[in-house]
Amino acid sequence: MLAAERGAAANTLAAYRRDLEACQELVGDLLNATPEQLGTLAHGWINLAPATVARRISALRQFYGFAQDEGLRGDDPSALLVRPQARRPLPKILSHAEIAALFHQAETEAHSGKRASVRLLALLELLYGSGLRATELVSLPRMAVPRDAPLLTVTGKGGKDRMVPISRRASLALGRWLAVEPGTSPFLFPSRGSHISRIRLYQMLKELAVRADLDPGKVSPHVLRHAFATHLLEGGADLRVLQTLLGHADIATTQIYTHVDAARLVALVNARHPLAARHSAS
Repeated sequence: MLAAERGAAANTLAAYRRDLEACQELVGDLLNATPEQLGTLAHGWINLAPATVARRISALRQFYGFAQDEGLRGDDPSALLVRPQARRPLPKILSHAEIAALFHQAETEAHSGKRASVRLLALLELLYGSGLRATELVSLPRMAVPRDAPLLTVTGKGGKDRMVPISRRASLALGRWLAVEPGTSPFLFPSRGSHISRIRLYQMLKELAVRADLDPGKVSPHVLRHAFATHLLEGGADLRVLQTLLGHADIATTQIYTHVDAARLVALVNARHPLAARHSAS
């Protein structure tokens, strides 16, 4: 149902499966579980983060809603489960200096002309320059790169297509990559008959961070996507435009970046305002 009616992506389907299987391990047969049995889940979830608990309750409610619609049950035993109030954490980002260090290392390595180095620079430019998700990036078809228009056609969550601008830097990096990639694969970044995996992309960025003398724990594909969004917002980008670029279905998801920017402004005032220095001296 999630795939056919809602167009859920493969990663979303896998996440629902993991959550439902984790619940089933604690209470047994979910389809025939009683409200009392589901009530015991709270004890099994005691060490889980509030966001994880909320996600699992949501998965259960959708499962039982589907069961009722299909006539498999006459009630919803998950109705009494109380979702914890999970505050969405602010996304991790990199500073402008850290981004510069990362790119300096990637550009220096790409000057060697080695295929892997040229590819890594192209990947980095698209992550930070266009804000693509890791899955969107690694699975880009070769035909998504236009010959004349500065836009990429990206298939995002739920199979929805959107147009994403390519910066001049990213366009140059892609041109260098296409010059060394023979083009026998339908994917822009091929690997062993398919495309490179998200895990491999994650590993490559961690390794690059180490070579750039940065903390590898701070660098990931999603962190670069967050940096793209936050730095655009700092530069005056409109929130609606940012929503379109990121492929968010709901602008409420995009609004998290206004909180990041607000946090940065508060830190700036606390560090630089004259009264801050007077307070610390007293």
